[in-house]
Amino acid sequence: MSSATTLQITRGDAESGAKVEQYEVPYYDGMSLLDAIFWLREHVDPSLSVRYSCRSANACKECAAVVNGKAGYLCSIRAVPGGSARIEPLPALPWVKDIVTKME
Repeated sequence: MSSATTLQITRGDAESGAKVEQYEVPYYDGMSLLDAIFWLREHVDPSLSVRYSCRSANACKECAAVVNGKAGYLCSIRAVPGGSARIEPLPALPWVKDIVTKME
């Protein structure tokens, strides 16, 4: 892991408001943005909220977010060594916390 990728992630909730926090994550080949977020949760800030089911319930389509202005799935968008990604919650759904929205 000689290079890193930068994540700029929306943090907060409707009560406290939104702020953007920037993180450097060690990059490895094939890393998705969801993998990078898992690394952050394990090594930097376990309070970072993200919705996913692929690892716990073998389900899919819950890690949707806006990445660099375009909606997509965090598990299928690759991190870029030396690059950056701006990650925000989906705007059309009620915001819960950080990049988590209500899926109903």
